[in-house]
Amino acid sequence: MTFRAPAVLLAAVALLSAATAPPRTLNVVATTPDLAVIAKAIGGDAVDVKALAKPTEDPHFVDAKPSHILTLNRADVLIDGGAELELGWLPALLESARNAKIAAGAPGRVSAAQGVKLLEVPTSFDRSRGDVHALGNPHYLLDPVNARLIATNIAQHLGGVDPDRSAAYQANLKAFLTALDAKQAEWQAALAPYANARIVTYHKDFIYLAERFKLDVIATLEPKPGIAPSPAHLAEVISAMKAQRARVILVQTFQNRRTAETVARQTNGIVLDVSQQPGALPGTDTYFTMMDSIVRTLVKALAETK
Repeated sequence: MTFRAPAVLLAAVALLSAATAPPRTLNVVATTPDLAVIAKAIGGDAVDVKALAKPTEDPHFVDAKPSHILTLNRADVLIDGGAELELGWLPALLESARNAKIAAGAPGRVSAAQGVKLLEVPTSFDRSRGDVHALGNPHYLLDPVNARLIATNIAQHLGGVDPDRSAAYQANLKAFLTALDAKQAEWQAALAPYANARIVTYHKDFIYLAERFKLDVIATLEPKPGIAPSPAHLAEVISAMKAQRARVILVQTFQNRRTAETVARQTNGIVLDVSQQPGALPGTDTYFTMMDSIVRTLVKALAETK
């Protein structure tokens, strides 16, 4: 004799199984690795985080791929810089992905710059000034105060999309902010002896770091943002470095180190390999280790050139 469970019993078992099943992992996509590592710190095991840009890739000019479209199509949450950093490549990917959950204004769309006081906001928009962003300089995550705002923003959005785990996201946020406060005090103490130290950068990508830690960026190797250095401009940089006794040049992994070395040879300078993207250099897989590396590298160079 074959026993058949009543349909109502089967339905009850199905409902019970659904109720006791672990919640689904959220698919979170971040445009850049720095946003991705903060999202992972806040989301923990509840999220699977992917970054579209590689750590060693210029975030202004990401090589958009068909795989990015699929990743965005499957995303529950998208975190973008919100200050036009990805303007040249993200909109086309989003159009092809056709994912309403991460459209502008949707609960799953996080504009990381919300609440951030952006620097270098232009009073007028003129392409002759180079790759200037209308909303301001988008390289804001090297200021730990901004990292605090962004982490809080991410936690709020994750809780909105996934309310059942909102308390866990808030707990992770609290732990992140506690660690951030301690590390910021450590970084400020390490750089305090070098207040007003003069440095040179390749691009205008370290101004938030300089603002927070009281460093003076006297020149950039690019004559204008996104414009390749010319011999005439480099001669001006060399002259300024000599006149102001600046010897430290910061270069990211995707920028032209040879140009920086040419300037350094004529100014008795030091070229520092630094990155504002976690994972671009060994031992920099988190926001904290990335900042540790930048501060440690700067302190060593500034001590040598003081």
